[in-house]
Amino acid sequence: MPVSDTTLRILSADAVLAQLSALRARQPVKYWAFYSSQLGGIVTDPALMVIPFDDHMVHRGHGIFDTAGLVGGKIYDLEAHLDRFLRSAEQSKLPPPCAREEIRDIIIRTTAASGRRDGSIRYWLSSGPGSLELTPAAGAKPGFFVMVFAGLEYPERWYTEGVRVITTTYPIKPPLYAITKTTNYLPNVLMQMEAKEGGFDNGVFIDPAGHVGESSNMNVAFVTRDRVFKHPKFDHILSGCTSRRLLELAPALKDRGLVAGMSVCDIPVAEARASREMLLIGSSVKVAPIVQWDAQPIGDGKPGPVATALLQLLEDDMRTGDRLIDVPY
Repeated sequence: MPVSDTTLRILSADAVLAQLSALRARQPVKYWAFYSSQLGGIVTDPALMVIPFDDHMVHRGHGIFDTAGLVGGKIYDLEAHLDRFLRSAEQSKLPPPCAREEIRDIIIRTTAASGRRDGSIRYWLSSGPGSLELTPAAGAKPGFFVMVFAGLEYPERWYTEGVRVITTTYPIKPPLYAITKTTNYLPNVLMQMEAKEGGFDNGVFIDPAGHVGESSNMNVAFVTRDRVFKHPKFDHILSGCTSRRLLELAPALKDRGLVAGMSVCDIPVAEARASREMLLIGSSVKVAPIVQWDAQPIGDGKPGPVATALLQLLEDDMRTGDRLIDVPY
């Protein structure tokens, strides 16, 4: 087959930078600060927020990440997220680049460099660049990256009208991969694409035993007919920091008669579908009511009182609770 006569330019370093800047100018990105251990510092120009193409996180998915919220100039619940981050590192055989205290300090200082008081902070650990093989390159140093950005946004109707979900046709991840927060989100991506193609907002994984799993990048929970706040066990799904915090906050709703108790257990699909309320929970979405699952309404098909109350509890905790770290701007 003949080769076309199209000319491809050999780019200089200046031309590459110009093209990266042009690319970012065409994209509505809201990235405010980026730390790279590979660069040895922080950049604030989105065109410079890059990592090598042969980093194993890019071409093999050998990397982990986590995300913390930035609210009113304070970082929320960072210690819980760091606990999970370091567990994921160990499960992925990724040695941390430095001590936990230094990781925390880099996250806080990158946040300060952004100048932003509200948004999200995402951080990654990779096995580093140096080869295109399956195993990391000999002598490769782990890469640690931190980005301060605007955060994920969801439609207001998710909270006022509720979310519609489907049972995905894609299989749930095996427990080892589900409980480890790796950068390999292909099943999650395919599930959400499937949902949107079907006119829904998101999807739900079901495990092989017929129990409820999780959503694309969020946990799901339920309020049963007898008002028990139930959450799936964390042994085969991601241990959501927001879910775990809400399980600690939810007892405050008992005095208001909104919940009768809390339970973390296996939840059969039939029991879940019969619930009063179904909730999406995560650090970005916070708490959103699910009002329809496949063709069936949940409860009366409207957002319920527990979803509203839990969202308020979480937002109060994010602004005035005891899990806040001041950022030294």
